[in-house]
Amino acid sequence: MPKVVSTRHPQHKPKLGQHFLASDSFAVQIVDALGDVSQNTVLEIGPGRGVLTSLLAKRVRRLIAVELDRVLAAQLRLRFGMFPNVEVIEADILSIDFDSLFGPKPGLRRPGIQLKPEPVKVIGNLPYYITSGILLRLFDYAKYFETIVILVQREVADRIVAEPGSRDYGLLSATVQLYARVEKLFTLPPGAFAPPPKVHSTALRLTMAPREKELGLDGDGRMGDSQLEAGFIDFLKLSFGQKRKTLWNNLKSNYPEPRLRAALAQAGVKPAARAETLTLEESAALFLALRDNQDGS
Repeated sequence: MPKVVSTRHPQHKPKLGQHFLASDSFAVQIVDALGDVSQNTVLEIGPGRGVLTSLLAKRVRRLIAVELDRVLAAQLRLRFGMFPNVEVIEADILSIDFDSLFGPKPGLRRPGIQLKPEPVKVIGNLPYYITSGILLRLFDYAKYFETIVILVQREVADRIVAEPGSRDYGLLSATVQLYARVEKLFTLPPGAFAPPPKVHSTALRLTMAPREKELGLDGDGRMGDSQLEAGFIDFLKLSFGQKRKTLWNNLKSNYPEPRLRAALAQAGVKPAARAETLTLEESAALFLALRDNQDGS
């Protein structure tokens, strides 16, 4: 087994606002949270100086590490070049085409046979400023992913796990909970990173469990599954557009008032309610009622 270089001595000053994980004990806990990965493909987002990568390389069947920083990507390629199961991709995770990466390869397709994607596990210390963007990107390709273990800012974690009616519940909470069951694992102090951030971080585990079928968002012939699901996400964005406003005020700019009034009555939602007070079931019922009342006037 090739020797892995220590990660305790920084080799590259961060240019993209990174806070690199520098605690070996926390690194073990984070990787352990993925479960048994010996037969899995794991996608690592932002490996940085490779503290998680060094553990994963010894455990996984295949590891794909996506790093945006050119210098860090080059260092990772040198460091893990002798690991045949590790591939380092220099790219922005937001621009990765997961269909090309994880979908059926040309020549493997057979007429009448639908190949089920191999479940992929995801791990990463996410940059604070694009946490939401990364999660939404992963959810766009939810069919490929099984488990996601991430480090995020503690306040962001609180928003992700928040329940309807609480102060922290919002668009991010609703979107994540539409696709996954969320567990808050443990919190890391600033000293676990280099350079230390000014905030604590929290490890989350997301077990993919999309709820579109349960919520009636799986299509009925008039609109395809993905189109209906995308429409619901857009509806959630509009509902939470201005948190201080009522649902009526947030939605009336996009829907005629008679149609909106009829849909609210059909879904059993009061016009004065705010988006953060609605469960996903209630939001989906209102969205579908608005679609059913397209001819309302």
